[in-house]
Amino acid sequence: MEIKIINQLHVCFEEVARKEDDIEFWYARDIQKLLGYNEWRNFVLVINKAAQTCQNSGHAIGDHFVDVNKMVSLGSGSQREVDDIKLTRYACYLIAQNGDSKKNEIAFAQTYFAVQTRKQEIIEQRIAELERLEAREKLSQSEKQLSGILFERGVDSQGFARIRSKGDQALFGGNTTQKMKEKLGVSESRALADFLPTITIKAKDFANEITSFNTTRDNIRGEQQITQEHVKNNTTVREALKQSNIYPESLPRAEDVKKIGRKIQSENKKLPKTTKVLSDE
Repeated sequence: MEIKIINQLHVCFEEVARKEDDIEFWYARDIQKLLGYNEWRNFVLVINKAAQTCQNSGHAIGDHFVDVNKMVSLGSGSQREVDDIKLTRYACYLIAQNGDSKKNEIAFAQTYFAVQTRKQEIIEQRIAELERLEAREKLSQSEKQLSGILFERGVDSQGFARIRSKGDQALFGGNTTQKMKEKLGVSESRALADFLPTITIKAKDFANEITSFNTTRDNIRGEQQITQEHVKNNTTVREALKQSNIYPESLPRAEDVKKIGRKIQSENKKLPKTTKVLSDE
């Protein structure tokens, strides 16, 4: 396919894209023309195949193919109502996959929507990774805060480690920190939290926050009493998770958070540096 045709098709597909409530979509009748189908009835057959593929893939058809009616202008200056379909990017991708790949337009659309879909997946993955990094940093801060509060109340670093371990045991349904490390294949030299999913990291952080707040408010002192408080709070957080059928000890190991941090740092270094622009004042 010639570069000129590719560039032309790219512009056309971008121009007919619509947005509603920040959701990107295309009208089927616009896509019909871009894909080289002259007859709506023939194009509907391709749409039906795509919708069936959508359903077979475990996705709800109604989430990606939405029937609508809209008014179109006629040559006489009057208008009439026609059937149309709002299509998500994924729906467009499936339509292209079920179309005649001998057509230049279809061949382009297959690549265009595959790349666009992949880009969206990458964006969503990056957001999830940044959220996990942020949660891990926040957990480190809440642990430092709790450690400082406990030190003021006569608990040394070894005592804090024991309290934190008892809290973990309550959160993980009786599994000790060591047991969880063995289950997830975490080495002795690494922190368990570096390999926990975001939901568990946030659970540990929330329990820390409650313990810090209650210890300060109620002036709780001594390792034994603070241990009881921390175990109670972790148990409460665990019960909240169980109500949503989430069991922290059963969740799979997540990617090493330090590895994610290094990867994002490396990718950021490759980004072009922004140039400062001086404005006239």
